[in-house]
Amino acid sequence: MTSDWQYEVPTAGSKHLPPDSRYMEALSSQGYGFEVAVADLVDNSIDAGAKDVVIHFLRDGDQLVSLLVIDDGKGMTEDELDVAMTVGGRRNYDAQALGMFGTGLKSASLSHAASVTVVSKTRRTRAVGRRWVMERAVEGFQCDIVAPDYAQLLIDRYASRPIVWQGTVIRWDGVKNFPQYGGPGQTDRYLHRTINKLGLHLGLYLHRFLARDDFNITIAVEDVSTGTEYMNFGVQPLNPFAYPVTGHGEYPIPFTAEVPNVGQVPMTAHIWPPKSSLDEYKAVGSVMDRQGFYFYRNNRLVQAGGWNGYRQPEQHLSLARIAVDLPDNPGEVFRLTVKKEGVGTGPEFTSALEASCTSGDRTFSRFMEEAETVYRDARKRSGATRKPVIGPGKGFDPAVKDTIEEELPLIPNEEPIAVRWRALDDNTFFEIDRVSRTIVLNRRFREPVLGGRRGGLNDAPLVKSLMYLLLHQVFEKEYSGSREKDNLQLWQAVLISAAQAETERSARDDLQTWQSVLVPPSAQTPDDRKVDDVRE
Repeated sequence: MTSDWQYEVPTAGSKHLPPDSRYMEALSSQGYGFEVAVADLVDNSIDAGAKDVVIHFLRDGDQLVSLLVIDDGKGMTEDELDVAMTVGGRRNYDAQALGMFGTGLKSASLSHAASVTVVSKTRRTRAVGRRWVMERAVEGFQCDIVAPDYAQLLIDRYASRPIVWQGTVIRWDGVKNFPQYGGPGQTDRYLHRTINKLGLHLGLYLHRFLARDDFNITIAVEDVSTGTEYMNFGVQPLNPFAYPVTGHGEYPIPFTAEVPNVGQVPMTAHIWPPKSSLDEYKAVGSVMDRQGFYFYRNNRLVQAGGWNGYRQPEQHLSLARIAVDLPDNPGEVFRLTVKKEGVGTGPEFTSALEASCTSGDRTFSRFMEEAETVYRDARKRSGATRKPVIGPGKGFDPAVKDTIEEELPLIPNEEPIAVRWRALDDNTFFEIDRVSRTIVLNRRFREPVLGGRRGGLNDAPLVKSLMYLLLHQVFEKEYSGSREKDNLQLWQAVLISAAQAETERSARDDLQTWQSVLVPPSAQTPDDRKVDDVRE
């Protein structure tokens, strides 16, 4: 057969096809996590030469109203601000800049806010501002010009903290992540949880910058109705290689990988000490997530853990970490994601790893073996001969999953065990769904188990952990024998009794609370006071 294949596609001219205005909506739907989006804004501050960055949560009583990121960088002129606010705006990025694509500010902001306002001032120019409102942006790329008086007012609001002569303020309004109905305590709980996660994320991904004496990130909370700033603390660096004592006396060791079309790529292999409880070790996901490559681009961590196709993660390699500084010209071998939270690698990198070695001819494969040996020896010394188990999955608190994965070897390639609340018969505390590999708990008992606290996906960690320890072996067998079935009936009966007792206790507590509110102690009858007698 005669081939009609053409290696080059012939063309007959070209046609200009500008993006539809809905491109803004697509741009803001890239799945930015909250911490990742804020980190992207801080990257811009670093590129602007900022020494101090403030992340400011503003609230009005129990309602969160805005989030601002303020820096004392060099600021932007009006023309520079127009470029910064243009989707894909062409900038001449410095070779050491953290920005790359010209989309981070817009896509990160509009992924989480209904509008983003940017106000900036240089030493020689007046304050200028622009605002994207998502509702109008999708209709035709209409960007608002901020009134000059307000632009200066916003700059003045942060005079000396941190802006002195120049700087930039980014303001998010209509933040989707904020609680919509700030009830008593709800906003405080949200801030505590969110600020903790944000601080850990920034501390990890920007740890090399935070370790410098001339760079700081502050997270603060202010009540705009009173002007009170009641939370203000600095983000601490969280170096994923900052172990106090190495897990192996000959590490860390530098390696060099000779990658085709890229050149020499420097790496440093580390072996953590076993059973570390430091945040620097545990802050990166689960045991399976935190092992592997830590890629840096211009001193900014852009991937924390993962083997990039070199091999599958496993518990025995949980102590192995490799710092890789990406080259200035990575070619097609290293591809950074727009969100800067992952690196795609080509097969050339994997091949280069096999051939890489140290000055003493220690191979990369030997490093992997030594990391595994350190882990296994530590298990032997602790007398651990525990059988492999199916790990916990959805519904378990991350800290619980992490501990189980640290303490018990996992059966590889098995779907984890989930736990969830669902309506069941009154005489049933739990059910086992083998098909979906789920422990189902009776929703009727959820409130008394939680003690009146609000529930969530990972609630009741103590009860769920105990249920996992009782039941994980059931999922590791194809069927239950007579002895196991008898145990399940026993546990069901005892747990139902305990749950009903907890429900009755909760009801008595509620009654006591209402009596104390509605009936003064002096007016209570002897029958009323019997409620106290049945309490422990």
